[in-house]
Amino acid sequence: MFYKIKEVHPLPAYRILVHFATGEKKQYNVAPLFEKWDVFKTLYTVTGLFEQVKVDPGGYGISWNDDIDLSCNELWENGTLCDDTVM
Repeated sequence: MFYKIKEVHPLPAYRILVHFATGEKKQYNVAPLFEKWDVFKTLYTVTGLFEQVKVDPGGYGISWNDDIDLSCNELWENGTLCDDTVM
């Protein structure tokens, strides 16, 4: 099953807030990926790149550029559920 994404917003400390089509919101911490995959290190070495996160066409993932992306399932399965007081 795919968990389609409606919106994504960058947050402090390399976290993102993801709004899913189902109405749920989840926070996802991108920082651990800096050690896991070298390409993600670009998000903290290139000023302003992290804030350029966007939803991919169709809502099946998010991306920062052609090289850095995350799937909707990764964000759903490893994100932390948020309540309605967050954005």
